[in-house]
Amino acid sequence: MNAILEVKGLTKNYKDFQAVKGIDLEVEEGEIFGFLGPNGAGKSTTINMLSTIIKPSTGYAKVNGFDNVKEKNKVRASIGLIFQESTLDEKLTANENLMLHCKFYGIEKSIREERIVEVLEIVDLVDKRKNIVETFSGGMKRRLEIARGLLHYPRVLFLDEPTVGLDPQTRAHIWEYILKLKEKAGITIFLTTHYMDEAEICDRVAVMDHGKLIALNTPEALKAKVGGDIIEITAEDLPKAKEIIESSYNLEVQKKDDKLSFQVEKGSEFLVQLVREMDIAITSVNLRRPTLNDVFLHLTGREIREESVSKKDMMRKSMRGPH
Repeated sequence: MNAILEVKGLTKNYKDFQAVKGIDLEVEEGEIFGFLGPNGAGKSTTINMLSTIIKPSTGYAKVNGFDNVKEKNKVRASIGLIFQESTLDEKLTANENLMLHCKFYGIEKSIREERIVEVLEIVDLVDKRKNIVETFSGGMKRRLEIARGLLHYPRVLFLDEPTVGLDPQTRAHIWEYILKLKEKAGITIFLTTHYMDEAEICDRVAVMDHGKLIALNTPEALKAKVGGDIIEITAEDLPKAKEIIESSYNLEVQKKDDKLSFQVEKGSEFLVQLVREMDIAITSVNLRRPTLNDVFLHLTGREIREESVSKKDMMRKSMRGPH
């Protein structure tokens, strides 16, 4: 397969803050490629550089063979982009929003109607095409934005936190449409997310933290690096239970909230031994395989859902400055 996206040494600086710190990666044509990391990790800044919204400080990126600084218009013609925040004109109908997009991208008049019906069918909004967008639910608006991003047949579709703020059922429906789209059109999808279930759908995942790529592989290969089973327990005396497990079984135990978590091989067998030998009452037990959240915890020492408010504030302040 061919690389549809090439990135080398990409950085972005805002005065004394470096948001992206020298990224190298390639995305293959037809992949669902996931960018995983907490808010403030640099994911959105990276997408903004790849999609020509902001200029890199150093390094370069090529999308569909075009340089994202020297050939901006060709890059823009090659991509679709769905932002975290809605960019629809809510005073217009769905059809009017899509027609405007057709005009912006120079889609020939003779095929505009066909294209609009086609993308609305993908996201199940054909019967809503004449409705004013401000009457739509959050999930319907997101589906319409996905439809709009497909109108000009992009080679790469960038989805920046496409389901943030949506309820779980709506999120699941959005992903049905995205996967339908990939199968129908073979579009390469570049996704940023901090939802574990969305990252699991990806063909490959890049883990980003503090502006750096710290891992890149398939979800299964990343989870295999963690290894073993994850056991989570609660007990009547957590500090004492932690001390016993660490000293008796030579395990590293994490304490979070009201539970202990540790990793072992053959978890079910170990649990039988632990319950039999532990002289402190264990009140609950959970045994599971590693997740991508465990991968992030393994790589960084914290869970991916732990967001730094101070870092987000720093990013917002920096974004107000010159690009």
